Amino acid sequence: MGLRTPLFAEHERLGARIVPFGGWDMPLHYGSQLEEHHAVRRHAGVFDVSHMLPLDLSGPGARDFLRYLLANDVAKLKVPGKALYSCMCNDQGGVVDDLIVYYRRPDHYRLVVNAGTADKDLDWMQARAAGFDVQIDRRRDLAMIAVQGPEARALTAPLLPADCREAALALKPFFAADGEHWFVGRTGYTGEDGFEIMLPAADAPGLWRGLIAAGVRPCGLGARDTLRLEAGMNLYGQDMDEVVGPLEAGLGWTIAWEPAARPFVGRMALAAVRDDPSHRVFVGLLLTGRGVLRGHQKVFSDGREVGEISSGGFSPTLERSIAFARVAPGIGADCTVDIRGKPVPARVVKTTFVRNGRAVQAL
Repeated sequence: MGLRTPLFAEHERLGARIVPFGGWDMPLHYGSQLEEHHAVRRHAGVFDVSHMLPLDLSGPGARDFLRYLLANDVAKLKVPGKALYSCMCNDQGGVVDDLIVYYRRPDHYRLVVNAGTADKDLDWMQARAAGFDVQIDRRRDLAMIAVQGPEARALTAPLLPADCREAALALKPFFAADGEHWFVGRTGYTGEDGFEIMLPAADAPGLWRGLIAAGVRPCGLGARDTLRLEAGMNLYGQDMDEVVGPLEAGLGWTIAWEPAARPFVGRMALAAVRDDPSHRVFVGLLLTGRGVLRGHQKVFSDGREVGEISSGGFSPTLERSIAFARVAPGIGADCTVDIRGKPVPARVVKTTFVRNGRAVQAL
């Protein structure tokens, strides 16, 4: 039996199919992964993401510590509530984890790390905090609920506490608002608008039931994966890991190279990859033949193996199989993928397929 979130009883009550994920017992779907996917693209869906771990970093040295720890630069964050996405790299340039940082005060930041890497991440941070006046606090007292879709914000707002409702509705994308006990971010992992809400664990079942009563559809890990794939969002452990760094995972935009004098963990190794013209590139694939793209399938160009798929699957929105692949540079516009021993044609495209309910790739 795995760990259980404060909403586990709600998932059982709704008849969810429960599966192990990152050490937790989590809902895969509540009857139809396909319907849950479409609900988020067309209306609103709610996800239990309480398996992820918020960490509060505080103290006079918090800013300098994060500037050293992360490939992106928290010095960019000047307005309370502003969020930043970054990789936390090792000395070899691989990714220990990818995470979001929220700026609250000059001496206080909130990070959200992945469930399966949470203990490893905390150990990694604490081992590198020596010399910095910073305190790192686990916030397992908080639950996390993500409400996503074109109607998500409007349906969620009446259920927010009065002390943060107006501020939450006024948020720009990738900002968050603080209430006395709730923390509401206009962020997400689906390519749709919405909120990610951190709140006391005891308050989570009430919000969950209120959202469902308002017509928001409960959604599981299955829909979360197809939505993030369509939106061009990486999954740790598939698209990057401790060996595969951000430059080979399409995340070069998350590395803050300037100022050049800022040292951060992995900088020298990442610079060597950046300056190597032969390093692998991260592309999207749109299958034009018949089949389903899956992780680890080999990619060929002109009969030569040039890389492999990291994430792949069927896109319910496009009704086509799509994938991310790590390939040699100069692959060209077309390729083939080995599916069960047969070469199937595919088109090389950008990694974002769907945003705000609409296809961004020509089919």
